[in-house]
Amino acid sequence: MTTTAEAAPATRSFEADVAKLLHLMVHSVYSDKDVFLRELISNAADACEKLRYEGLSNAALLGDDGQPAITVTLDPDARQLTIEDNGIGMSEDELADALGTIARSGTKAFMERIAGAKDAEGSHLIGQFGVGFYSAFMVADRVEVTSRRAGTEAASTWSSDGLGTYTIQPAALADAPARGTRVLLHLKEDAASYTESFTVERTIKTQSGHVPVPIFLKDKPDAEPKQIADGAALWSKPKSEITADEYKDFYRSAAGQFDEPALTLHYRAEGLHEYTVLAFIPENKPFDLFEPERAGRMKLYVRRVFITDETRILPRYLRFVRGLVDSNDLPLNVSREMIQESPVLAAIQKGVANRVLSELDKLSASDAERYLKIWDNFGPVLKEGLYEDYARREALLGLARFKSTTSAGEWRSLKEYAAGLKENQTAIYYATGTDLDRLATSPQLEGFRARGIEVLLLNDQIDSFWVTAGVDFEGKPFKSVTQGLADLSLIPLVEGETPAAAASDAVTGFITFVKDALGDAVSDVRASDRLTTSAVCLVAPETGMDRQLEKLLTGAGRLDAAAKPVLEINPNHALIEKLSAVDAGNDALRMDAAHLLFDEARIADGELPVDPRAFSGRLMRLLERGID
Repeated sequence: MTTTAEAAPATRSFEADVAKLLHLMVHSVYSDKDVFLRELISNAADACEKLRYEGLSNAALLGDDGQPAITVTLDPDARQLTIEDNGIGMSEDELADALGTIARSGTKAFMERIAGAKDAEGSHLIGQFGVGFYSAFMVADRVEVTSRRAGTEAASTWSSDGLGTYTIQPAALADAPARGTRVLLHLKEDAASYTESFTVERTIKTQSGHVPVPIFLKDKPDAEPKQIADGAALWSKPKSEITADEYKDFYRSAAGQFDEPALTLHYRAEGLHEYTVLAFIPENKPFDLFEPERAGRMKLYVRRVFITDETRILPRYLRFVRGLVDSNDLPLNVSREMIQESPVLAAIQKGVANRVLSELDKLSASDAERYLKIWDNFGPVLKEGLYEDYARREALLGLARFKSTTSAGEWRSLKEYAAGLKENQTAIYYATGTDLDRLATSPQLEGFRARGIEVLLLNDQIDSFWVTAGVDFEGKPFKSVTQGLADLSLIPLVEGETPAAAASDAVTGFITFVKDALGDAVSDVRASDRLTTSAVCLVAPETGMDRQLEKLLTGAGRLDAAAKPVLEINPNHALIEKLSAVDAGNDALRMDAAHLLFDEARIADGELPVDPRAFSGRLMRLLERGID
C-alpha cells in the first residue's frame, strides 16, 4: 500500500502560454529582481484575506490560529528562501489550476512586450501584467509550493524548474503547513544575496511594508521570527502620518503596478454612510485598460476584512483607478451576491465616483501639466462616460480636453472653445477620424477655417459615439463638419477672405450633369459653401450618420450597408469652371470628369476609388487629352 508521502508524483506540462512566459523569465535579464518578493508576499496576503472572509461564515476554518501571518525564512547554507502564509491554502486541483495556467487575459500582450523589453523595463512589466508568481524563476532554478486548504487534511506539493513541466504529488502531512501555503525557492548562484537578512528585510519593508497582514522574518530556519511589518492597514492611519513613499509602496503592492501614482486620493466619508477610500490613478496605462469586459480594479473591505475585488465600485470609464474602499456600514457577513443589491454600496459607488471626478477637476485647475499627463493616458476612457453616464456628463465635459484646428497641437478645454465662438455660431463643430494630420487637412474644414471657426479634431474611436448621444455644452450642440449642410453663410469671413461668388448657370448645369452621371452612387450632388480651395468633398446627408461612425459600424459588421454620401462641389474652383465650359456634346469627357471628381473626394476622405481599374482608365484618358 502506498502512503501519502510515498505516492508517485504526477508530471504535467504547462499550458502553452505559461511555458512561453517561463522561458522569457528564465532566459531574460532584469535590472531589478526584487519584484519577485513583492509579488509572492502579495499572493500570501491575498490568501490570508480570503481566509478572513471565508472565516466569517465558517469559523472552524480558522481553528486555533486565527491571526493571519506571513513568515519569510532564510537558509544561507542551503541557498533557499521560503515564504509561508497561514491563509486559505490550495487543494491539489487548485494548485494545478493556479500555477499551471494563467487565467487572466493579457498574457500574450505581456509576452510580446517583455520579449523586446530593455533591461530596465522588464521588471516593470511584471508588475503591470499580473503574472507575479512566475517572477520567482528569475531568481530560482527550482520552486516548490506546498499547500493545505483550510478545513481539509490533505496537502500537496507542486514543483517545477520552469523548463516546461511541473509535478504535483501528495505531501507528507508532517512536512506541510497546518493551513496555508509555503513557497520554497532554491535560489540561483547569482541570487544568493536573497538569503541575507539585511537585504531581504530592506526589500520587504520598501515594497510590502503596508500589506494588511503582519510579516515575520527568520534569518535561519531555527531562529526566532522577528516582526518586520505590523500589518496595520495604511488606509486606517491619518494622512498626516503617511509619507509619499509609503503611499507609493502601498500603491505598487496593492495595485500590481510598478510605476508611481499620478494622483492619490485618501479620505474618510462621514455622515449617513461611513467609509474610507484609498485610491490611485496610475502614472502609466495599465495593460488591461481596454479589455473587453472593462473591469475595474477596486477592492471592497468591510471593517478591514477583504470582501471582494469583483464588485464594480466605480463606473467602467474609471476602471484605470486602483485602490480600495473600506466600509463601516456593510455587514461583515454580506455575500458577494447581496453586495450588488445593497443601497449602502450604491451610495458608496456614487460618492466615490463623484469624488474622483471632483479631484480631477481640482487638479486640472491647480496643476494643468500634471492633469494633461493623466488626460493623455486616460482621456479616451473618460470619454466613454460621455456616452454612458448622463448624470455626470457635465462634469466629464468640463474635464475633457481636445486637439483642434486652432490649438497648434495643444489640448483645449470646452470652456476655451466656447470663449472663442464666432458671431452667429450656434454649434460646436467637430471632425472625427483616426489620423490627426489627415483630419487637420480635410477639405471639409476649409469654409470653417475661412471664418476662423475652431473645429475639434476627434481621433479616438469613442468620439464617433458620444457626439451622437445628444451632448451639448452651455446650450451649444455638437455638429459634425462632414454631415449635412454647413450653414456657414451667416458667420462672417475673417479679414482678407473673399466672399464666394454665386454659382454661374454653367456650373449649376454641370452639377446637375454630375448628379445624373453618378446616379445611385450618391444621394445628392450640390454646390458647397464649406469648400474654399478644394474642388470636391464628401459629406453625410443631413439625417444620415456621421461618416466616420458609419465606417466603424460597417467594419464591425454592425451595419449592413453604408448610406449614399453627398458630393459637394466648389462652384468657384478653377477646375470646376473649366469643366463647366466643356461643350455639352463632349459627354465622354464630362462623364469621365464626373466619376473622377467623385473618386477624388473618396481619396481625400481616406477611401479607395469605387472601381480602381475604371479610375485608372479615366485618369489615363484625361492625361492623354491634356498632352494632346
